[in-house]
Amino acid sequence: MEQIPHTPAIVVDETILNANISAMAEFAATHNLQLRPHAKTHKMGPVAHKQLAAGSSGLSVATLGEAQYFFNAGITDLFIAYPVWATRNDAQLLTRLADDGTLAVATDSVAAVHQLADVTDEHPGVEIMIELNSGHHRSGVFPDQVVPIAQAIAQRNMTLRGVFTFPGHSYAPGAHSTAALDEARVLREAKHILENAGYPTEVLSGGSSPSATATVTDGATEIRPGVYVFGDAQQLELGRIGWDDIALSVVTTVVSSQPAHRDAPARIIVDAGSKILATDKAPWATGHGRVLGHPDARIIALSEHHGTILWDSDRLPAVGTRLRVIPNHVCVAVNLVDEVFLVDHDGAVSTWSVGARGKNA
Repeated sequence: MEQIPHTPAIVVDETILNANISAMAEFAATHNLQLRPHAKTHKMGPVAHKQLAAGSSGLSVATLGEAQYFFNAGITDLFIAYPVWATRNDAQLLTRLADDGTLAVATDSVAAVHQLADVTDEHPGVEIMIELNSGHHRSGVFPDQVVPIAQAIAQRNMTLRGVFTFPGHSYAPGAHSTAALDEARVLREAKHILENAGYPTEVLSGGSSPSATATVTDGATEIRPGVYVFGDAQQLELGRIGWDDIALSVVTTVVSSQPAHRDAPARIIVDAGSKILATDKAPWATGHGRVLGHPDARIIALSEHHGTILWDSDRLPAVGTRLRVIPNHVCVAVNLVDEVFLVDHDGAVSTWSVGARGKNA
């Protein structure tokens, strides 16, 4: 990592990245699932093109800004997997995406359907996916609430593509299998209710990164994992990936090395703080990230530019030593930098721009 010109810096191992993309694509193909990765994780055109080359049908995104970036990067099959409240300012972009590509937009309310129809003048190419609550209790309706939304879609001459859910309660120790079962049950129930009411439902979409490879037969027809491309400390601590699956890390420098003294524990300070690692920390997480190659080290605190690490032995790294830290939540970490450093199989270093960084609207 000495060829990285400065620290802290995000570094991506291209060999592991390619392996992660291939593995998820192979899983989806083997289980007859469409793979529509969530690009809010990487926010980069080159990664998206790798995913499409591996067989993904298109991308999921979180915002209209992300949709515009990836469309301009040549990815024209997009699903905005967020309950969009469209405005007149969005009309031109929405219609362009639908005219020149394939577009679906999420909703979980009758009001949002009418708003989208008004803004797009009932554009026939803007398809709609109804969001379901499968146990995460964020946005989304329950299956017995979907028919009025489908009726509004039909009344406004819009197209219902299907239903989707985010089983976010999979982000807890041992919860991935239960979340996958909940996902399948809710998707099947909503499909049954909609089709009995006369609304054909083509796509059943699910699949968080922890639960994607636990997807139940006869449940989802499509999965939308995002974190799998890079891996992060959350996936590692949940046991859904191994150390060798980590493609992204933050290269950081030890700027202070302090042996135990008085009531202060032995610790090192690195130059990776909350402004590059982000502050996400689940209640079950053992720290603010992990240190690659040192599984017993723990990041116990973050300031803006300081990361405090309790080391795994009495032999503390010297000041100036470079380490690689794995963020807890990689999606947020990537959104904090303008570029990442890519290391290829020969060790050569290049850079990728995080083109969708900050496109949060």
